[in-house]
Amino acid sequence: MDFQFALWQMVYLCISPRIVYRNIHYHKQTKNQWARDDPAFMVILSGLLGCSAIVWGLVYGHGMIGILRMSLYMVFVDFVVIGVIVATVCWAIANRFLARASVYSTDQSVEWQYAFDIHCNAFMPVIVLLYIIQLVFMKILLKDAWICTLLGNTLYMTAIVYYCYITFLGYNALPFLRHPEMFLYPITIFAIVYVIALILGINISSKVLFLYFG
Repeated sequence: MDFQFALWQMVYLCISPRIVYRNIHYHKQTKNQWARDDPAFMVILSGLLGCSAIVWGLVYGHGMIGILRMSLYMVFVDFVVIGVIVATVCWAIANRFLARASVYSTDQSVEWQYAFDIHCNAFMPVIVLLYIIQLVFMKILLKDAWICTLLGNTLYMTAIVYYCYITFLGYNALPFLRHPEMFLYPITIFAIVYVIALILGINISSKVLFLYFG
């Protein structure tokens, strides 16, 4: 497993995600598949989630069982289960509506594994923003002040924009797909929710953490 390359990808997914997809055509030519064949990325990602779960559990005073339960939930529900659902929906949309004429050709259809890879890539900034940065600034974000609500909601909005943008880049890298920009459309819906939440003074960060930790 090439952990060094996986770490390089993780860094650039956060600072310049477009660079990560520049070598995808070379990977297709050499490996004869769009999806990555090295599990190092998923291993590190799962490790980051597990470590963050331990810290979150300690902050909220959970015991060993609670921390273990939280680790399993973050890895298998937040990352894997939701990822499988999102990847499957995007994979179906891409093959059904975005692929060009030869949709039944192996070379002209999106691999499901590649769709899940896109989710993994898009989830990296989400981990940084919502599992790490939110933890560091939690006491500020949870204060009963509008500026704190603004900061918390903006953090979640940024994570959503990052996720949608990297998802778009992943499908945009495939030469046989048309109009991959449709994967950016959900940003509009979340932007409306973001504005409404700010107007009503709803602290999304506070609501989400309450659902997680009570």
